[in-house]
Amino acid sequence: MKAFLVVLALFLPIINAQVPHWGPCPEPTTQPAFNLKKFMGRWFEIAKLPAQFERGRCIETNFTLKLDGTAHVASSEILKGELRTIDGTAVVEDKKNPAKLGISFSYVLPYTPYWILSTDYENSALVYSCTDVLRLFHVDFAWILGRTRSLPAATVDHGKEVFSNNNIDVSRMILSRQQGCDKYL
Repeated sequence: MKAFLVVLALFLPIINAQVPHWGPCPEPTTQPAFNLKKFMGRWFEIAKLPAQFERGRCIETNFTLKLDGTAHVASSEILKGELRTIDGTAVVEDKKNPAKLGISFSYVLPYTPYWILSTDYENSALVYSCTDVLRLFHVDFAWILGRTRSLPAATVDHGKEVFSNNNIDVSRMILSRQQGCDKYL
């Protein structure tokens, strides 16, 4: 029981900010033959499951491959009229399935899942992250990313369908605000 309370205390801030789901994380299909090098570059957030750590607008992430095979991750958003940035590292966590990345924005926190479910590398990508808590419940995040600040509605709808087909609840998915960004960036 003490271990459960410790785990609950660690995850309570996440749980309060997100909507937990009963049961363990789903195991979605990831991008076959994923090529990390082709994934590098600038990606804009088009739609997402709401996340406490992303409250601004004009959210984007730039991935840069490093010599050691990891990637530098630079994310930014505009919040209350200010450009806010955070840097992290992405690693391939499973060499047999390179679409299963882990990302950390802190030296003291473990890598969190950042799974590429689908990408054409040139236009769009579907990303999923899920944290399991004792297999009793899970908290998840999902993003539809684009190489431009907008994607056709049909592309967004198809992305939601891919998530749903992988047992990922996207009923709360919202479009990201990508208007009026250029004057800040």
